[in-house]
Amino acid sequence: MGSASSVYRVIYLDVDGRIQKVVFSRFCSPYDIKELFCTALGIPRNTTLSLLDSTGAMVSIDPTIVKWYEFELFCVVPSYTFLPTDKEELFQNVLTQVAEQFSRAFKINELETEVTNRLVMLEKRVELEGMKVEEIEKCHSDIKKLREEMASMNNSHFLDDKKKLTPRRDVPSYPKMLSCLEHMYNDLDLVKGFNMNPITLKRWLLCIHDNYQVNPFHNFRHCFCVTQMMYSMICLCSLQIFSQPDCNIFSTFDPEAFKQIRQGINTLILATDMARHGEILDSFKHKVDSFDFSDEEHVTCLKMVLIKCCDISNEVRPMEVAEPWVDCLLEEYFMQSDREKAESLPVAPFMDREKVTKPTAQIGFIKFVLIPMFETVMKLFPQIEEVMIQPLRESRDRYEELKQIDDAMNEVRHICLCLIVFFEDTSASCYV
Repeated sequence: MGSASSVYRVIYLDVDGRIQKVVFSRFCSPYDIKELFCTALGIPRNTTLSLLDSTGAMVSIDPTIVKWYEFELFCVVPSYTFLPTDKEELFQNVLTQVAEQFSRAFKINELETEVTNRLVMLEKRVELEGMKVEEIEKCHSDIKKLREEMASMNNSHFLDDKKKLTPRRDVPSYPKMLSCLEHMYNDLDLVKGFNMNPITLKRWLLCIHDNYQVNPFHNFRHCFCVTQMMYSMICLCSLQIFSQPDCNIFSTFDPEAFKQIRQGINTLILATDMARHGEILDSFKHKVDSFDFSDEEHVTCLKMVLIKCCDISNEVRPMEVAEPWVDCLLEEYFMQSDREKAESLPVAPFMDREKVTKPTAQIGFIKFVLIPMFETVMKLFPQIEEVMIQPLRESRDRYEELKQIDDAMNEVRHICLCLIVFFEDTSASCYV
């Protein structure tokens, strides 16, 4: 893109049965190109030439040859050859001296270099802009293809631009995650509304991915899941009312407002800290019955609760998607507790691999954290009950059944152990 190679042209000549490669600038004149051909043939530079293509047709000698005859092998035929006479040689020398004088007087070489450099810079700029347009079109093409793929799936709810139901709740494989994220930004009109450069957005998403730590749970895939769930809630609850001028707190957004925007982002990030869970949820409960979308404090509180819902929303997803996330989370917890034990630090009970099982970890979390929070949001958006709260209830019931099975198995193990001890003691007493 914009490299020096795009300034030069290459042509191949058939010179007495051998192939001669000739390289010239796209800014060369036809006369300069003819001189190069003469040099390649080893004949005087002022020899008249004819250029023939592979069919024997005569071709005009100019810089556009390569454009119209790419990969063509040409033949150069001298129209006539002569040896310069003394007068002609003298005349040629005079012309050379005059040209040198003009060059010194008007700095033609410097001007030619400057013009060439400017043309090269202009070409780079044109090619860069052309590449941007090409990549933007590719983005649109990828989004269209992704939408078609989603529409072809059995569980898809992306039907067309005018009718959207519940978005899918499963997680695509990488690298489709980045394409999905781009689709979300475009579908919510964030790219157009905030005048984002699509190429910058793509690079930003790649940068976020590359800088995420490789943790079992808190990794880029988790970041995608949170974003996907927020997108689902926005679509399901029709939260695009925030894009309307009378409800959009960013309607006067300008570069000077970046500090406030950044503060808002920080607020939402900190809201995911579970240490503040009770505080944030209680605040929302006091507002939800008389919620006012024109009240900035109410809207900020809603955004904090929504980001919390999305951050811990894995159990809303299908079991085959949600359960591996539980394994990843427990693995990360156990890694931390093992290190804390090794350093003689206190260990949180819910992170201790010797005390925690998957059912015990999830039952309390679903019953006392997830369901109460989502049910509070349901007061404002009743449409989430079937799509989000019902899966949570089903997940709770499934883990309770698993706990009952675990408890029964533990009881059987305990009875078996007691029997083993009993028979060992009985056997020992018989020998005595």
